[in-house]
Amino acid sequence: MSALVLSLTGLGWATFQDLQDGLTTADVTGFNAPDGATDILLIGNASRTDAQGNPLPPEVLEEIRAADNEADLTDTMILVRIPNDGSKAVGLSLPRDLYVDMPEEYGQHKLNSAFARAKNETASDLVEQGADPAQVHTESVAAGRQFMVKTVEKLTGASIDHYAEVNLLGFAKLTEAVGGVEVCLKEPVDDEASGADFPAGRQAISGTDALAFVRQRDGLPRGDLDRVVRQQVFLASLADKVLSANTLSNPARIRELIDATQQALVLDQDLNVLEFAARLQGLAAGDVEFVTVPVVGDTDTDEGAGLEVDPEVVEQFVSDVVDPAPAAPPTAGDNAATTVDVLNASGATGLAGRVSEELGAAGFGAGVVANAEPATTSVVRHAPGEADQGGAVAEALGDLPTEEDAGLVPGTVAVYLGDDYGGPGTQDLTGDPVVQLDGSAAVAPAPKQAPPPPQPPLTAGDVPCVD
Repeated sequence: MSALVLSLTGLGWATFQDLQDGLTTADVTGFNAPDGATDILLIGNASRTDAQGNPLPPEVLEEIRAADNEADLTDTMILVRIPNDGSKAVGLSLPRDLYVDMPEEYGQHKLNSAFARAKNETASDLVEQGADPAQVHTESVAAGRQFMVKTVEKLTGASIDHYAEVNLLGFAKLTEAVGGVEVCLKEPVDDEASGADFPAGRQAISGTDALAFVRQRDGLPRGDLDRVVRQQVFLASLADKVLSANTLSNPARIRELIDATQQALVLDQDLNVLEFAARLQGLAAGDVEFVTVPVVGDTDTDEGAGLEVDPEVVEQFVSDVVDPAPAAPPTAGDNAATTVDVLNASGATGLAGRVSEELGAAGFGAGVVANAEPATTSVVRHAPGEADQGGAVAEALGDLPTEEDAGLVPGTVAVYLGDDYGGPGTQDLTGDPVVQLDGSAAVAPAPKQAPPPPQPPLTAGDVPCVD
């Protein structure tokens, strides 16, 4: 029995060592400040080459339904965060169309162009210096990878420890090596651009079909955001398959995975696969989640339609994965204890009613809604000793000035809306400006587009049906 255990242990070590020795590695990451997690940037590169940079032959390009071009767009970007205690793994999808500030004075561009921008600029400089083609390729690709890491670090605030890049052919081979991955579609699809042609319902897919599934965005309700959901669903199911006993206890399957991984992946040179596998040994499929970083909404750019982001919100979202911020104390109950009278001193028809509705939606109690003597300045008045209640109402209406009013009963706040008021309630549901009694239009800010609703986390093992 001891000899058998030793033999199996040796086989396992030798297998992983064989994997490590056969991987393509790159010098990508640099100094990493401690941030409570091991961070891995997973990149899906649309490059039509293999892991070693060799161009794919035409018949292979045709097989994976990829045009023969020189594109280096990174259309799939996922930041995988594993807390130092190894309790879980969270994949944060970064949509390709995020319009972000790039480092090194590159300005604002779509996130998926970061790799190509640095690669192309470096290649151009090397060609001018007379470098040979091999040097141009090696150094320009390295520059693209390093700049991609820096750009994601600037956006997320994470300190990226490791880098993994998979190409189109490699992704297809990995899905074949695990014996296919189960997905589920709400409706049948037939998309010529990606080659996605699937019936509705649950089904196992692999190879070029899997590639088509995760690449489709035409015909999806939310375009690239729904493609991100497709990728998350697929990777969650893939993680479940890889972490299952049927895969990890099957030597032949492991051998196929190693062969596919060596063809598919480029890893940073500091990632020790054996040590990393040991860290994840106790990770169950249910402890792997996929989420999407929050976006503000659509935006028009010089590069076409993009997605606007708030860097501070994204950074907090990424940090909360490892160290969740304490929940904000509930305010609805406190607000409900404050009754708010809204008095219209602006002359704008119906304004007091709309503002009262806005305050009601924020949890405040509804009081008197009426007109008042005309006033040029808005003000929030509160009872003696209740500055906090008055301040809460003033903040909800755009930080209006406050003052004490001895005539108010405790628990009541009075809002006087003057000609200068331009806060919540100044526009109706159609976005038209408020009309004054004299027929003129009050100046009011344009309504912001509502951000897309956040997607609930996807857990490995779940196979939800998607568009």
